[in-house]
Amino acid sequence: MASLASLLLGSYFYDICTFAAGLAGNLFAFVLFVSPIPTFRRIVRNQSTEQFSGLPYLYSLLNCLICFWYGLPIVSYGVILVATVNSIGAIFQLVYVSLFIIFADNAKKLKMCGMLIGVFAIFGLITFLSLQMFDHQSRQIFVGYINVASLISMFASPLFIINLVIKTKSVEFMPFHLSLATFLMSISFFSYGMLLRDFFIYIPNGIGSVLGIIQLVLYGHYREKSREDYTLPLFVS
Repeated sequence: MASLASLLLGSYFYDICTFAAGLAGNLFAFVLFVSPIPTFRRIVRNQSTEQFSGLPYLYSLLNCLICFWYGLPIVSYGVILVATVNSIGAIFQLVYVSLFIIFADNAKKLKMCGMLIGVFAIFGLITFLSLQMFDHQSRQIFVGYINVASLISMFASPLFIINLVIKTKSVEFMPFHLSLATFLMSISFFSYGMLLRDFFIYIPNGIGSVLGIIQLVLYGHYREKSREDYTLPLFVS
């Protein structure tokens, strides 16, 4: 009887830890989802997209849709918190893309509309193939590998920023709160994937965690260097 109680207690604690990790990932992801709001306030205020690119939001929309599909019970069991966060993310990205289209010039507007149709076409093809050609277990593997490829390719952006920071020796283009939120989100979902033993969640988020650590280390290093440069005397006698 005592062993059964301890087993139930252990199972309950495991479920709490898993839910807490997934919930934390949702909260930190929300910080990232709202981070472009100042950019779009400027776009709306100026009635122009200026030199901003809409491609990151299109790609983020596709990524969120793929991850959302992977998190649904029809594809994967027990990872619903992946679906919740990415459903919210998809709504945010769709709003951003819509605003970009509204305030873009005619050439950009046409290009963005065509690419938005392409995003939904790709997502539609993935859902159709996964439903028609695979049983549940094979469907999870099929969508899971697409999910991993999509998430890993998203790391091209942090790699570009890391390279820019090293080249310029400045953290101007790497805001601390975004680097911290990216790291905390990645480590939360890495823990969530490890607790669920889900390869398709913990592998990409493990890579994201490592890149997040690198960004934070670089921020600390080059921020200190910037401070040192700032405190140098203006004139040398």
